[in-house]
Amino acid sequence: MNQAATTLGLLAGGRATRLGGLDKAWLQRGGVPQVVRLAGRVRGEVDAVLVSANRDHGRYAAHDLVPVADRHPDLGPLGGLDALAAACATPWLLTLPVDLVSVNDCLLRNLRAAGGEGAWAEDDDGRQPLVALWRVEALRAALPAALESGDLAVRTLQARLGMVGVRFAGLRFGNLNTPDDLAAAGCTPG
Repeated sequence: MNQAATTLGLLAGGRATRLGGLDKAWLQRGGVPQVVRLAGRVRGEVDAVLVSANRDHGRYAAHDLVPVADRHPDLGPLGGLDALAAACATPWLLTLPVDLVSVNDCLLRNLRAAGGEGAWAEDDDGRQPLVALWRVEALRAALPAALESGDLAVRTLQARLGMVGVRFAGLRFGNLNTPDDLAAAGCTPG
């Protein structure tokens, strides 16, 4: 297998409590669900696409997306990372939260250029730990201790893995977390 082969892992397993439990994956922007839009945005740069999702698996399959459920529920993003790492068949995993407003054309290329053990993005809003490129072998090895320790902070895991930040000056990935965010991005429930 190509040592640069990469799987896109969309993190869509959250509860969206600030949005009353609305499934962010299926928010519509321009008539296209968020999960489909983000997958399409980088599909040409990756070898496979997985979605960390804990509901509506049939809906993902209908869009040719492969859903994977958390193996350990209620762990937040680390639960999703664990599920994606377990299902990933490539050496690298690019993660994107499904509630991102935008992704630029050079994201994967710039994260990959950081080399080493992987990298996370920093935009004009600061560190974006879930917009990240992970070395799957190292991630799989580190997750059990992180989960057992109870320290579920993605930043702590990234520090343990020796990952680095990559600055994207002049860019905001944005997040769809509140009704105001949805209105500003032109999102509607799907």
